[in-house]
Amino acid sequence: MRSVATIVEGDGEVQALPVLLRRLGEWLTPDQYVHVASPIRVHRDRFLNKEDEFRRHVLLAAAKAGEDGWILIVLDADDDCPSELGETLRQRTQDIAPHRKISVVLANREYEGWFLAACKSLDGHRTFVWQDDDTFDPEAIRDAKGWMQRNMTGGKYREIIDQPAFSAIIDLARAQERSRSFRKLCKEWLLQAGQG
Repeated sequence: MRSVATIVEGDGEVQALPVLLRRLGEWLTPDQYVHVASPIRVHRDRFLNKEDEFRRHVLLAAAKAGEDGWILIVLDADDDCPSELGETLRQRTQDIAPHRKISVVLANREYEGWFLAACKSLDGHRTFVWQDDDTFDPEAIRDAKGWMQRNMTGGKYREIIDQPAFSAIIDLARAQERSRSFRKLCKEWLLQAGQG
């Protein structure tokens, strides 16, 4: 058995990411069981900018991952370049936990951008309505949460409730096809979880 310990920045991701990762496992590596540990929630600015806080959370993740596991950091890219910040974080994490495998995935620009990439699969769920085409660039939308809200006809988009619900039904293949950052998540899953 392998284990993945995740570091996330939002309350919604604490609930949603394990749902999404378990689905990825069933889809990408059905013959491999990966234990998805409960995520470690961090405050993005403090995690990125305070070395003692960064170190503390990375060491906690390393302990949760165990000897055969890996650390997966999933943050929103916001206005940062996902590849540049991702590589910086991977190197910093490797310096602290050289004995663990490490993956860093920055959702471009927000976790909800992955929902935008496969928005047709969400139509009719939790008051979300989308009947147009989905040929727009989901990673070019700056306020993905606001975009989701505008398409929720019966209520407000609530990150802590809607993120896990949408993570449970999103079309993974469509998200992989249309979102570079989601492809990165899939690639890292295959790289780490797919190894025997």
